[in-house]
Amino acid sequence: MISRRDFIAQGAMGAAALYAGKTFAGSHPELYTLSRELTLNWGKTLLGLQIKDKNDPNYGTLIYRPENAIHGRMGDAIYPFLYLAGTTKNSDYVDASVLLYRWMEKHVSQPDGSWLNDPVPGAWKGITVFTSIALAEAVMRHGHLLDTKFKQEITARLKKSGDYIYNNFSISYGNINYPVAASYALTLLGELLDEPRFKQRGREFAHKVLTYVTPKDKFLGGEGGPLDKPSAKGCFSVDLGYNVEESLPSLVQYGLLTKDEEVLGVVNRMMETHMEFMLPDGGWDNSWGTRNYKWTYWGSRTSDGCQPAFALMADRNPVFYQVALRNTQLLKACTKDGLLQGGLHYGSHGQVISLHHTFCHIKALVTILDHGIHAPKQQAVLPRTKAYGSRFYSDIQTVLVAKGGFRATVTAYDRPYKEFRAGHASGGALSMLWHDKAGIILSASMNEYQLFESHNQHVDADPLSMPLTPRIELKEGGKTYTNINDYSATLEVIGDVEVRTTSRLVDRNLQNPASGEVRCDITYRFTADKVSIHFKHDGGKDVKVIVPIISPSTEKIKVGEAVEVFRKDAVLRLTADKPLIQMPVSGKRLFNFVPGLEAMPFAVTDNDVNIVLTVK
Repeated sequence: MISRRDFIAQGAMGAAALYAGKTFAGSHPELYTLSRELTLNWGKTLLGLQIKDKNDPNYGTLIYRPENAIHGRMGDAIYPFLYLAGTTKNSDYVDASVLLYRWMEKHVSQPDGSWLNDPVPGAWKGITVFTSIALAEAVMRHGHLLDTKFKQEITARLKKSGDYIYNNFSISYGNINYPVAASYALTLLGELLDEPRFKQRGREFAHKVLTYVTPKDKFLGGEGGPLDKPSAKGCFSVDLGYNVEESLPSLVQYGLLTKDEEVLGVVNRMMETHMEFMLPDGGWDNSWGTRNYKWTYWGSRTSDGCQPAFALMADRNPVFYQVALRNTQLLKACTKDGLLQGGLHYGSHGQVISLHHTFCHIKALVTILDHGIHAPKQQAVLPRTKAYGSRFYSDIQTVLVAKGGFRATVTAYDRPYKEFRAGHASGGALSMLWHDKAGIILSASMNEYQLFESHNQHVDADPLSMPLTPRIELKEGGKTYTNINDYSATLEVIGDVEVRTTSRLVDRNLQNPASGEVRCDITYRFTADKVSIHFKHDGGKDVKVIVPIISPSTEKIKVGEAVEVFRKDAVLRLTADKPLIQMPVSGKRLFNFVPGLEAMPFAVTDNDVNIVLTVK
């Protein structure tokens, strides 16, 4: 290792060379300032969590003791650690990188060149692409801070991981995010190692991925399966979280590295579609996505972040800068004690933070800090800040509504994630209702909270846990039947703006109750000052209308003839023409890990009910 004095000198020279000519400020300097602030905050916290006891079996890795979990991808933090070493001139970050690399080579490195997602036999190897990218970026951008022999060791190890990706990945390897990431990983490794075959295969992946752009709305499909066949309604497997935080960033970085304008043109169009689903507070509305079991409101639980896509393309579209900025502002709002929480209400509900969110998202911020942030001269606003009425997306059978201060999402999306059932909401569900003064009012969750990826999800031990999605529901014979499971539901937009839906009450296997079919009609009417919902069904007295109001336990709720929720800058009011019943919860609020929100649920046991929501 180099001496600390030499390290500081080299770090200063390296940083000066790295940042020469970069644009970090201008008319909109906030993104650079905020990204650097969060990187310093998160990095310092991560550094303090490293196990330094040589007698500890976990020596070298990072563990957040309240979580007490060992994440196999922790080696990805080497890249931000080396960035911080150079910018802070603190050699502790170099020492931490060496220890972390030794840990990963001992516990998750495999003879075939892959790395494991978890330090257990048989764990998923696909994450090799992300670790390869992180280490390659670290060596290429900050390798001057490393001892020559150690740098050569990492470089030789990257040759093995490149061979693994080259020999094992295909367009159908895992979900679409893996071959997309392979396009950038192989191209980057090809540059670092001077391997033309890696670069050629990277280009093949990038151009093959373009065939998975959905035909009408230009989403990226492939998050689930089957990859090539649409659903009964013509829908494709789309997940907003994985697309904006993993796949689109990989395509952008591939395109910029290779100057591939064909890819950049297509990804630019896809980014325009995806950004329609960003709420004005920077939240990603993945209330409908195939893999929303990992939805965290600001993104997805184990992906890196939207910044490397939108910030690095801001010179082509100034709205992209706003996307990156708003989301980064939300990341800051969800940071507690130097770590990124998994949702808006983790703190108010006392939930344990997963370290995965921080070490992934710090990589995204370091990426844009290393590349340089373009600050557009002209002002731009997010699409969803405009009260445009409604927009329908047929490739996912979902409508967005923007009326007055209200922003809403209604979905009849019929593509599940692989063979899993009772995952994302469908059935004409109002999967998101947001207001510019009141924030989130209603939100979908998973229809049944399930550990699709048990190592990446929290266990829900609450006996009174339930979905957050507003719905019609029947419990019969030990099964739950609800409209939000119904993939055959219809959705129609009338005028400016009314959304009419028809559905059935079905169980997780899409079956009717034993007592017979129950048909439902739900109509949503949006005006500038209120949202009215009409629930109607042809079931019996045991059928309920359930409306969980999103509300952290720090808020006051008054229940009388109307339900009033007192927010910082507004009062949310819920009324109904039939009696509203407050449902029991454990403690002060119901909590759902998807997307990390607290709620107070209310029910109506009568049929043909009108519910009205207003904000003052």
